[in-house]
Amino acid sequence: MGTMTFQLPAGLPREAARELERACLAGGPDNMPWPSEPLFRAGQMQVRRAVDESGYLVAPWSIEGVGQVMGASATLMERPTPYQLVVELARGKINQVRCQAADWEAGGLALSEALREQAHALSLAFGRAVCGSTPDEINQLAQAALARGYRTASQLVEAYVQQVFAIRHQRQPKLDSGLACRLSPAVLTSLPLGAALARGFNQFAVPMSWHDVEAEEATYRWDQADALLEWALKRGLDVAAGPLVDFSSAQLPAWLWLWERDLPSMATFMCRFVESAVRRYRNRIRRWHLTAGSNWANVLGLTEEELLGLTYRLAEAARGVDDRLELVVGIAQPWGEYMALADRTYSPFVFADNLIRSGINLAALELEVVMGVTGRGSYCRDALDLSRLLDLYALLGVPLRVTLGYPSDAQDDPNADPETGVGGGHWAGGFTPATQAAWAGPLTRLALCKPFVQGAQWAHFTDADPHQFPHCGLVDRQGNAKPTLQALTDLREEHLK
Repeated sequence: MGTMTFQLPAGLPREAARELERACLAGGPDNMPWPSEPLFRAGQMQVRRAVDESGYLVAPWSIEGVGQVMGASATLMERPTPYQLVVELARGKINQVRCQAADWEAGGLALSEALREQAHALSLAFGRAVCGSTPDEINQLAQAALARGYRTASQLVEAYVQQVFAIRHQRQPKLDSGLACRLSPAVLTSLPLGAALARGFNQFAVPMSWHDVEAEEATYRWDQADALLEWALKRGLDVAAGPLVDFSSAQLPAWLWLWERDLPSMATFMCRFVESAVRRYRNRIRRWHLTAGSNWANVLGLTEEELLGLTYRLAEAARGVDDRLELVVGIAQPWGEYMALADRTYSPFVFADNLIRSGINLAALELEVVMGVTGRGSYCRDALDLSRLLDLYALLGVPLRVTLGYPSDAQDDPNADPETGVGGGHWAGGFTPATQAAWAGPLTRLALCKPFVQGAQWAHFTDADPHQFPHCGLVDRQGNAKPTLQALTDLREEHLK
């Protein structure tokens, strides 16, 4: 069994120690976690895994001016001497910044003199940390170097985004990239909010959850989907629908549990629903978000192989109705957090790769980048980590779409999926409407600047209607628009058609 030991700073707050229980070791060609077991004793954290080879630590840590975010060390070898945790997190971030700056510069990014000086100062700050005379001094200097590393990473990403947008706008003043929002019934009753939504987005997603449409077996209720589709089409904007089958247990029909472990019957029911939806709207909807979360799910006694096979069969069912459809498959927890908790065969990257190799001809992969949400969401990460994630999935050779979300409140959300909650780190400022907007603007700009990203989609419209991720809407439960709506509107007006 492979084991790495890390010396924790003295006087570590209880909350920080509790967050470190999420730490794991990662590596491999897709940089995904291994099943890991963190143990704490005598001021040290010992992380165990079954794989006995080099890798790196992934661990949450509080960074001044950034928030509580997931960071990573550089590659580490196993050794009996403990590593200094803060030193290794600082080394990892600084190494990441310097390597990414070199890669982007080799690709044509022009680094300002100020940014070059910042990168040089990072190395000096880290050198001072490792040369400290006492453990307390080392940790203090390493923490300062780590915070400086995150600030430099933010500046580096902003320079990248500005220059990529500038290059793309030379060829196209307004980009074709999509900026979408998943609709909800509230748009049908609030004219001002509906008008604001139409200004802010150039695409819409009509929810068509199996749980809602076929709450009773073989009884379909399309009224809500019909009304939302009509509302969107009247505004002359591109419309997609789905996800049709979301593999979160709360998003599946309750009656399906009568057929638990009966794979042939479940496959028949799922395919029947997909075929019914596609056939009904085949002349009005071309792009379908087919599935969500099939890579992550642990429901109905289904194995990973069965979930992979079901996803393929659902695509075949849709194509059997119309082979010209644009099919999109969703990938939950694209950083692979679930891999650290149990032994799984397929990382999210490998799951997507297997689907693509199966020949189902996907129009795009939809990556769920919903941070600060427990359950199906991801732990908070900075923009540089998101950029590297998108670049990783781009290697699969299929266009990407990104679903974005961040909670604006830390309280319980009665309208959200009960299997989700607010947690998993936080952005600077915690969970407030202003912080949500500060998170959404830069990360959406980053996603949309990349040529291989077809579009970005906000998780849902309003918190007043049932939804999946807590407090992630653009409108609160009282019907008030959050600052995020204006931030996304400004982004669309600046860059998109």
